[in-house]
Amino acid sequence: MKKNIKLQSFITIGMLSSISFLLMLFNFPIPPFPAFLEVDFSDMPALLAAITMGPVAGILVELFKNILDWIFSGTPTGVPVGHIANFVTGILFILPVSFVFNRFKTMAGLVGGLATGTVVMAVGMSFLNYAVFLPMYTYFLGMEPVVGDSLYKMIIAGILPFNIVKGVLLTAIMVLLFTTMRRWIEQQRTMYLSK
Repeated sequence: MKKNIKLQSFITIGMLSSISFLLMLFNFPIPPFPAFLEVDFSDMPALLAAITMGPVAGILVELFKNILDWIFSGTPTGVPVGHIANFVTGILFILPVSFVFNRFKTMAGLVGGLATGTVVMAVGMSFLNYAVFLPMYTYFLGMEPVVGDSLYKMIIAGILPFNIVKGVLLTAIMVLLFTTMRRWIEQQRTMYLSK
């Protein structure tokens, strides 16, 4: 029985990763934010994996979708900086949701987790873009580094509010999904997370 559950979990993670990869292709910018910041809904399958199968499953979906996108889409820098950033963004969002929801297991717990995930993602990616990702982009693209007031403005007026808006959109969709799929989600949690 345990072997069957393990095999089924691998298959489910593979399917959710594929769906996540396909959703990643349908990305779009949100004016007035910088054009390189694009929203997609590829975190939804990873979030479903995290709350039904545990945080490791969600992390694996985030990893596999980014590997697939890197293989099929490539990257302008030659180094998957954007994919690494997307992976980290997804983890910063889904892990708080998973931990809070697993503690309370209610709609209120889910909303609380989604709110926490939004804040963690927005603040975390602001710091990481400042310290890691924006410097990596400019370095690998051979561009002048963004520094001083320009960098501060890009983080405070662009990246931080963008990730808050993204989190709000993901929250609205997840609440809708949870409302319509609650029975299925509970069945999956019973199957994968019961000891």
